[in-house]
Amino acid sequence: MDRRWVGVDGYEVVGVVRAGRQVLRVRRNGWMVADCTSVAEVARHVDLADLCEVVEFPARRRIEAPAAAGTSSHHR
Repeated sequence: MDRRWVGVDGYEVVGVVRAGRQVLRVRRNGWMVADCTSVAEVARHVDLADLCEVVEFPARRRIEAPAAAGTSSHHR
């Protein structure tokens, strides 16, 4: 899973595989709090309403050279 949720007070929830099983890892300020097997378990550590999913956007392509601007013959 490449999904990540962040919340207030430094909480972060990420999906990881532990012992061949997918779990939700709760961290606070980078320190592991718990590996949870259900969302209900996550809710014991952090208010789910405070979590916001982090969405990674694809990198923008670098433009070699700016396009040349011209004028339209219709407006002369």
